[in-house]
Parts: sequence; C-alpha cells; structure tokens
Amino acid sequence: MNLLYALESVRTPFWDAVFSAVTHLGEETVFMVAAILIFWCVSKQEGYYLLLMGFFGTVVNQFLKLLFRIPRPWVRDPDFTIVESARAQATGYSFPSGHTQNAVATFGGIARSTRQPWVRWACVAVLLLVSFSRLYLGVHTPLDVGVSFAVAGVMVLTLYPLIRQADRKPSLMAGLIAGMLLVGIAYLVFAYVYPFPADVDAANLAHGQENGWKLLGATVGFGIAWWLDRRYIHFDTRAVWWVQLLKVVLGLALLMGIRAGLKGPLLALFGSAGVAGAVRYGIMVLFAGAVWPAAFRYMARWGKKD
Repeated sequence: MNLLYALESVRTPFWDAVFSAVTHLGEETVFMVAAILIFWCVSKQEGYYLLLMGFFGTVVNQFLKLLFRIPRPWVRDPDFTIVESARAQATGYSFPSGHTQNAVATFGGIARSTRQPWVRWACVAVLLLVSFSRLYLGVHTPLDVGVSFAVAGVMVLTLYPLIRQADRKPSLMAGLIAGMLLVGIAYLVFAYVYPFPADVDAANLAHGQENGWKLLGATVGFGIAWWLDRRYIHFDTRAVWWVQLLKVVLGLALLMGIRAGLKGPLLALFGSAGVAGAVRYGIMVLFAGAVWPAAFRYMARWGKKD
C-alpha cells in the first residue's frame, strides 16, 4: 500500500482526468473492437491471435480472482481513497487486474505482430500507461497489476508462434480451439464445484460464473466460425479504404446491436443469466467470425467498380 499512498499524495485534478481517460483503453470493449478491426481489415491470423489471448487471459484472470478473492485496496484499508470516477468500473475482486490483462494482451499482441516500429512503440506506451493508471487511480495494488502484466506478457510471447504455425496446419488450430473448449469447461466446473467459504461474496461469485458461460459460448461460436470460413467463406481482408470503413462501422454497429438487443429476450427465454450469456456471446462471435465476413466479397466488388 505504500506506493498507492505515495501516488494518492501527488494526485491532481488534471492527472485524475488524464488517467481516468487512459484506463478506458483497458476495457473489454476496446479489446473487442481492436481484435475485430484487425480480423476484418488487416489479417485473419493476427485477429485469431488476439482472440486466443483474450480467451486464455480472461480464463486465467477469472480463475485467480475466484481462487484468491482479494478485496479492493480501499476495502482492505478504509483510510485509503481512490479517484472517485474510477469506482463504478472497479467492481469484483482486486487480484489480478483485468484492465491490465486486457491492455497487455491487446496492445502487446499488436506490438508483437506489427512490422511498423512506430506502431510497436505506441502500443508499448499505451499498455504501460494503462497499467500505471490502475495504480494511480487507486483501484489495484502493484501485485494485482504485476501478476496480470506477467501472465499476459507470457501469452503474448507464447501464442504468437503457435498461431503462425496454425495458419499452415489446420489441425493445430483445431487443437487450440478444442483446448479452449476444455479449459472453458474446466473453469465452469471450478466456479460451481469448488468449496468456497461461507462468507464468499455472492455477487462476485455469480459474476465469475456468468463470465465462464460467456467464454464457453464464445468458444463454440469461434470454432464454428473458423470452420465455416476455412470450408466455405474464405473471406479476404483487403479492400479499398471506404469499403474497409463500411465493414468496420456497419459491422460493429450490428454487433453491438446483437450484444444489447439479445440480452433481455435470451434471459427471458432461458431463465438463466449464464446460459443466456453463453448463447448471446456465441451468436456474437459467429456473426463477427463468419456471417458478416461472408458479405465482404460483395463489398469488395463495389470498390472495384470505382
């Protein structure tokens, strides 16, 4: 807590605003947009790379949160204050940091795969700033941030060569997807069967269980989308600039519409937030990985007419 108290003592309204803005770059939505933009417009291989890191990183993060159940810094020390604007997003257990995990996976992955030095250094700067912002805002301890940084860093380095090989060896990619499915099931079993103590926070436990269902559904959608593209679609990421813009803007609008629009109806249909989340995220990934890309060949023809 010494470092957090030191940062608390030097906070100013200006830097509060700066780091409150910077920390948003570690949110799930930013990761989702970055991964999809790369998958649709730059490289399918690099898109798969980011998505794999997102999956394995989230599973590890959620597993550690439920296993250790460490409260937030201001809960552990009532005398400590945080930047109030960060409180709303700082839910759940403290260890490890989800924002740091997302930032290192997203921007570290882009830095690892890009050939542009300026992009690489810009991404490194962003992931360092997001990590520091969690400390400055007071919502995580150095241990929370450090462990997340290390876990995501290992994934950035180890998954990249695997995904490059998987591009040439479909059986390896199928194995990775099967591994994702098994890991997702194992996490769900842990979240429901592990003998948590009687004083466990029910809301945090339910949140972890719901996330497990979402990951499982997303994995099934990912596997189906990968198979459909390899077997039938074979979409091309290349297009003229305005077609790329159309792909991203309209595609993301439709995806966010699915994300928000199906939540209520699926919950009413299944009566379970977990199952509804699994189906919703499965549909979202299937749409992003196969349904929308199937339209790219027709959009590319519009560009050629110009």
